Amino acid sequence: MVLAVNSKLPVNSLKDLIALAREKPGQLNYASAGVGSFQHLASSLFKLQSGLDIVHIPFKGGGPAMADVIAGNTQIAIARSSRRCRTSVRDAQAAGRRQREARPRPADVPTISEAGVPGYEATNWWGMVAPAGTPRPVIERLHKELSVILASAERRNASRPKAGRPRR
Repeated sequence: MVLAVNSKLPVNSLKDLIALAREKPGQLNYASAGVGSFQHLASSLFKLQSGLDIVHIPFKGGGPAMADVIAGNTQIAIARSSRRCRTSVRDAQAAGRRQREARPRPADVPTISEAGVPGYEATNWWGMVAPAGTPRPVIERLHKELSVILASAERRNASRPKAGRPRR
């Protein structure tokens, strides 16, 4: 995930973005995939830790949110990958990644923590739940089947972090 900004925004780095947002409190918007989505929570954490006054604009999904950043109606979004941010139309650019630790990524995109918001790291996780009172044999079967899936090489490969490459 990267923090993406519209390419027409007069910034070249996360520090520039922070400076611009401080010059224009309440005038920059950040798009998310909807209230309570990971993009919303990661962006809210960025807002909190950077001390910025930026306005949340929720969308019905990450695609519409990113499309609005590309169109220039909103200026900022936490996006799934740098490939999605740096599209062939070049209307958005990556300003920083959410992870603190190095992962496969374009060399010119630092983490948000490295680029100006020390300690920033947004992480996401998933869980499986069942209704209260689900019979124990059902829970045991779900556990057994999910354990097999989670241990599979196919699942490990599918969930391995991937960095996008800009299209030129």
